[in-house]
Amino acid sequence: MQADQDAPPRRDVELPGIRTVVRVPLTTNPGGGWSEAEVITFTGLRDGLEHLAIRFGEPTPTPLVRIHSECLTGDVFGSGRCDCGPQLAEAVERISTEGGLILYLRQEGRGIGLYNKIDAYELQDSGLDTFAANRKLDFLDDDRDYGAAADMLNAMGTTCVSLLTNNPDKADQLRSHGIEVTTVEPTGVYLNPANLAYLQAKLNLGGHTIHLPKEQS
Repeated sequence: MQADQDAPPRRDVELPGIRTVVRVPLTTNPGGGWSEAEVITFTGLRDGLEHLAIRFGEPTPTPLVRIHSECLTGDVFGSGRCDCGPQLAEAVERISTEGGLILYLRQEGRGIGLYNKIDAYELQDSGLDTFAANRKLDFLDDDRDYGAAADMLNAMGTTCVSLLTNNPDKADQLRSHGIEVTTVEPTGVYLNPANLAYLQAKLNLGGHTIHLPKEQS
């Protein structure tokens, strides 16, 4: 596909110079069936990081969107300490069928970085919950900023979305940056023995709209 290097930024883009740079085809294999997608890169994003958009199907007025923060341990190595890998797999399979966008944000460890996330794991193993571990390392409970996600959507001409998430902060931040979120659709709950405490913390301390079995919530 032709790179969109000469397209002017939309009027509703929040920062000057935000635009898509390269659009290339990508063949994926969600759920054992091949799907065609498009990878989109950007320039001018407010945080300067190399985030990606993966588009499945033709653009629609209100696409289904998953904002997914990078998790090397879960997304790539299938770690059971979190639910990131299964959530991403669900999003790819669902959006490849229904059409929409995955915004893959380079915000490892809720924004604290990979090495710090591993340090937080060590603290969790000593008894701290996932948020307390971040604070012990002098970070916020959740240091992610979804302004860049709004920039990406604006650059693609998308200002109205249906959001696939259990995290209400994502919808709140998108709305604060001028993106209309018409509906919020939950992902599945991927509970296993290794991530029970993690999911309990997200439910009880992080405000995530997940539903655990009563004996474990």
